Amino acid sequence: MSDITIYENLANAIILQAVKDYRMALKSLKANSRNRTVQTDKAEIERFFRSQWYSTLTDVNGEMLILSLQKEADI
Repeated sequence: MSDITIYENLANAIILQAVKDYRMALKSLKANSRNRTVQTDKAEIERFFRSQWYSTLTDVNGEMLILSLQKEADI
């Protein structure tokens, strides 16, 4: 396996974990919108999706990903 493939796999794993965490945050907020901890988690993940670091990892538009996940969660 090449170094590039290893780094691509790592980048994909980071993004997939963020998506999983964001879905969980949205689901939790849907059940209890006042949960401050989850509100903070959601905002932190959104900052990641909008960050230069995220843009370095992928070409997927972070803003579009956020909107897509919110639509999926019916928010």
